[in-house]
Amino acid sequence: MDLAYRAELPREEFAARRQQVLAQMQPNSALLLFSEIEKRRNHDCHFSFRQDSYFWYLTGFNEPDAALLLVKTEQTEKAIVFLRPRDPLLETWNGRRLGVERAPQALEVNEAYSIDDFALHFPKMTQNLTALYHVPEYHLWGDKLIADSGVNFSQVLDWRPILSEMRLIKSPNEIRLMQQAGQITALAHIKAMQETRANRFEYEIEGDILHEFNRHGARFAAYNSIIAGGDNACILHYTENDQPLKDGELVLIDAGCEFAMYAGDITRTFPVNGKFSQAQREIYELVLKAQKRAIELLVPGNSIKQANDEVIRIKVQGLVDLGILQGDVEALIEQKAYRQFYMHGLGHWLGLDVHDVGEYGEERSRTLEVGMVITVEPGLYISQEANVPEQYRGIGVRIEDNLLMTEYGNKILTAAVPKEIEEIENLMGKK
Repeated sequence: MDLAYRAELPREEFAARRQQVLAQMQPNSALLLFSEIEKRRNHDCHFSFRQDSYFWYLTGFNEPDAALLLVKTEQTEKAIVFLRPRDPLLETWNGRRLGVERAPQALEVNEAYSIDDFALHFPKMTQNLTALYHVPEYHLWGDKLIADSGVNFSQVLDWRPILSEMRLIKSPNEIRLMQQAGQITALAHIKAMQETRANRFEYEIEGDILHEFNRHGARFAAYNSIIAGGDNACILHYTENDQPLKDGELVLIDAGCEFAMYAGDITRTFPVNGKFSQAQREIYELVLKAQKRAIELLVPGNSIKQANDEVIRIKVQGLVDLGILQGDVEALIEQKAYRQFYMHGLGHWLGLDVHDVGEYGEERSRTLEVGMVITVEPGLYISQEANVPEQYRGIGVRIEDNLLMTEYGNKILTAAVPKEIEEIENLMGKK
């Protein structure tokens, strides 16, 4: 497989972000960010390391045990990195390190020091500064370093409002990476449809998806994949993935790759045997109708709340038509009777994290802007125990795509994977 399209953000973008942060900091202050640390899986084995998204956003540096210090005074503005020193013996066992000497040029920062000397340098660098942007208890190992340094500030400020708002609007370079994440994720969902059949285990389909991520240059999933056959689809965050898929049931797959640190996030629901039953078709078409209407509404100038209100109305009317809910549509909406079947929101921000950062406003009423990326994922979940007509019990359906807000409306980054019933059945019929 030709991976020539693999991309990284240019170093200049990280430097520009740091300058943007410095411009928003108050005079005579410092901002301190800590990296993620390695986490033990068992005994002397660790989970695969994944950098803290905020730290990555300002550094592009993918090693543990590091810190970024931004200093702003009337005389100067500096970016300083603390990181692990070179150690030939440990690097032979555990992998290469950038090291102090190479860090300033490689990361385009002013200075670099060993993280082991943090307590020595931090007091000098922050002497006479009045404010520190820091989030206590976000990284406990970093809190200990600050405490051991003996430095106190008259004012401690939260850096998250600054960085979260910056992360919410994607740059052209970020958008290119997210388009690739969406495309790879779409290819994996297509593969899942092609490989699904009765009596395969949910984890076998998960393996097919992860293989497709890998062979297109995305080594990791952005989150734990959900492969939910039958009634398992009514568990929103089902991740056991250990049951056999049964003929005549649906399977709900919520999976996304992580490409160059950015997440894709797609959900598709389809029949294990490749053909929707009448009851499955009715629920699926209702969710699809709601999603299509939401996509029409999710454009700059509108809000997630506006779209979700319309989605709720469509679903309640449809559930009444099917005899799953009884009563007046307006009264049922007012009573939130739909919550037993649709208990989550319509969508969320997407970026470095699958549930990305940024304020939503009350009831997700924030106005959408160009450069935001969101998911749109209406669903209906009718458990086996629900007091509804028998043919609908055990059916869970969710359909999810990723939308980029543009000056022309929205762009669906995940359109490559089918969601029309006829398209799904045709694809699965070619297995």
